[in-house]
Amino acid sequence: MQLTLGFSPCPNDTFIFNALVNGPLNPAGFVLAPVLHDVETLNRMAFDQRLDAVKLSFFAWLKAKKNYRLLSSGGALGFGCGPVVVSAKARSREDMAHCRVVLPGEWTTAHLLFRLWAPEAAQRYFTTYDRIFAALHSQQADCGVLIHESRFTYMEEGFRAVADLGRWWEERTRMPIPLGCIAVHRRVPEAMAMQLQALIRDSISHARANPGQALPYIRQHAQEMTPQVLDAHIDTFVNDFSLDLGETGRRAVSLLETHALAAGFLP
Repeated sequence: MQLTLGFSPCPNDTFIFNALVNGPLNPAGFVLAPVLHDVETLNRMAFDQRLDAVKLSFFAWLKAKKNYRLLSSGGALGFGCGPVVVSAKARSREDMAHCRVVLPGEWTTAHLLFRLWAPEAAQRYFTTYDRIFAALHSQQADCGVLIHESRFTYMEEGFRAVADLGRWWEERTRMPIPLGCIAVHRRVPEAMAMQLQALIRDSISHARANPGQALPYIRQHAQEMTPQVLDAHIDTFVNDFSLDLGETGRRAVSLLETHALAAGFLP
């Protein structure tokens, strides 16, 4: 049986899945077919039920959970890893009501957090995460919400932080911020889903023990970045929560859902 597995080309995902996609780990009873796209494309593919297993935003999973079972391993969740709102000049939270804001996808957790933080910000539009800087440099937007490696490099691009949405969430809830997760379609047998969950955990452990093995695969798909930024990216987004959400992680996801429902951002 072939199992389609969607994940992003970002370093944290290619680091996590290298040993599973390229060896030495091998699933028993099924073959993985990797599908790499940016996170919002993966979110939309999950809504269309096109993938058997997929890395998607937690916000998107809350919409798709009737069809997709959440796995405990492979996710991006933690402290100090949230999206960052940036601008070329000093701005405040109150300014967001009058600013054009570019975001990395309608169903990203970054968008949910931004709407919770600045509900009056009506001038929002979306592009892929790697085009946020271009939209800001061309003055098509006044502010941008950054995820992935961009959150480490915005000062070099000439921008300043308006708000760290992860820190805002942590101060408000005392919980880690749930960014992305791995989910498996409910048409996949549960035993197979649990095997995949265990394999992802093993793949992370293998990558941590043998970091050099994943580097060619990471470099193949990553945007151009320095070794320092690449290491910071992986260290930030691959942590113990990636091995297992645990009770704390699941409580954080439940709290995110509570806030999204209360704000009317989920159907």
